[in-house]
Amino acid sequence: MAVSRKIFLTCFVYLCLFYGAAFADQITLKNGDRLTGTVVKSDGKTLLMKTEFAGEVTIQFSAIEQVSTDQELHVGLKDGKTVVGPVTTSDGKLEVATRTGTVEAPKEEVAVIRSGAEQTAYDKSLHPGLLHGWDGGLNVGFALARGNSQTENLGLAFNAVHPTLNDKITMYASSVYAKNDAPGANPKTVASLVQGGIRYDHNLKPRLFAFVGADFMSDALQGLNLRSVGSAGLGFHAIKNERTTLDFLGGGNFTDENYSVTVANPNPPPATISTKLVHNSGGLTLGEELMHTLGASTVLTQKLYFFPDLTDRGQYRGTFDFGTVTKISKWLGWQNQFGDIYVTNPPPGKKQNDVIFTTGLNIAFKPGK
Repeated sequence: MAVSRKIFLTCFVYLCLFYGAAFADQITLKNGDRLTGTVVKSDGKTLLMKTEFAGEVTIQFSAIEQVSTDQELHVGLKDGKTVVGPVTTSDGKLEVATRTGTVEAPKEEVAVIRSGAEQTAYDKSLHPGLLHGWDGGLNVGFALARGNSQTENLGLAFNAVHPTLNDKITMYASSVYAKNDAPGANPKTVASLVQGGIRYDHNLKPRLFAFVGADFMSDALQGLNLRSVGSAGLGFHAIKNERTTLDFLGGGNFTDENYSVTVANPNPPPATISTKLVHNSGGLTLGEELMHTLGASTVLTQKLYFFPDLTDRGQYRGTFDFGTVTKISKWLGWQNQFGDIYVTNPPPGKKQNDVIFTTGLNIAFKPGK
């Protein structure tokens, strides 16, 4: 009786293993190795498979000899067509058993492969709600010196991007503050700059998009209480792939500037008085933006903008930003940011250039995922 029970349990285990293998996806490589598990996704270059004992395994797509799946996969071809069904291979071609018949395609024509769960996540990413799909980070840098010098420096920056299939919302804000606490130091505040903005892009064609945005800036040392800039125009994706994005933008803007300036008092005392200087002008917006991924952990960003003044010819503003973020972990990184802001007509006694460099930690977030 005990022997019969042992034989029964052995047969049951083998039967379970047989059915587990029969209802799993299988990949056979050109060297004869075979993997069993669940196909997750492929970009036509590599294929990700989830196995029971080895976890997630990435396979070179060109090294695959045969594919056999029990699950339905979403197969996107390079001609833009997408077919859904279990996948097998025959004579170097992928065969997708759709509900209306079998579709064949050479492996070289496969652009993407997604499981049902991956396809659902991808479709959701194309049309996320306003509260979902955000990607960005918070930069924090702080320096403190005591002894022969007594200084404090704080740099904060925030950026967030909400991309969908046809549009994108970009938000940013940054602040740099530094002061000198040494006795007799004048001025006490040696840097006080706050800026922020928001922009909306909408794709008109695969490479052409329209944009509208608003930017705001305050610079206490330059006497700038507030600069408000509203811009609108067109942009062109010169390069757009997974690693590199290069955009050129052109349009118009309206700028409102409000400065505080010190002038001689015609009726002293006191000898000087503070007054406001207002600039309102229309101008052009000409810009270039680059984002490039270096290796597996570093992202480089660069922006160059030129704002010619059409109201007062010969006057203009220019901004240049360059930064890198290197990942330390999934959510933590190290950031470096350099910026240069140039104006041709600052208030009397103020410099035309403000150069800023910050470094510190970057805290990445994806609250919608």
